[in-house]
Amino acid sequence: MQRLYFVIPNVQSCRMIVNELLLARIDDKHMHVMGKDGNVPRDLPQANLLQTSDFVPAVERGLTIGGGTGLFAGILAYSFQSAGLEVGGFAILSICLAGGGIGAWISGMIGVDVPNSQLKAFTPALNAGNFLLIVDVKKDKVVEVEEMIKNLHPEAADHGVEASLPVFP
Repeated sequence: MQRLYFVIPNVQSCRMIVNELLLARIDDKHMHVMGKDGNVPRDLPQANLLQTSDFVPAVERGLTIGGGTGLFAGILAYSFQSAGLEVGGFAILSICLAGGGIGAWISGMIGVDVPNSQLKAFTPALNAGNFLLIVDVKKDKVVEVEEMIKNLHPEAADHGVEASLPVFP
């Protein structure tokens, strides 16, 4: 899957594009609309927490840092076996997994409150009253969707394709 970004100047165009994408058999769960301060009409597919916040990158960072810290702590505990600690491979793995889980949880809680860093470039357009349409499509449909929107709605500004879709959504 790849993620396409379009800046649309008004809600009427946004509705028409969403309806045309639905007719092109793109499910509404693969479309996400963002507006200024979350001001998006209810009949349009709303961007959810995964699109509007930095939750996913924060969880990935927390998992990596927490898992690394847990691994380091497990190896450190293993090295102190002469002090009476009995630590084996399972204990090291458990400490590593616990560190990763705790790191992911704490970072995720923080990431929920941070705006999506990948969408900073769209902030001026959103503040000007435009709408951001995010469409997740299979790689073989990218050109088709871009051409359809460009031909039917020249007012919609194509802002490119994200190289790969995050794993969690």
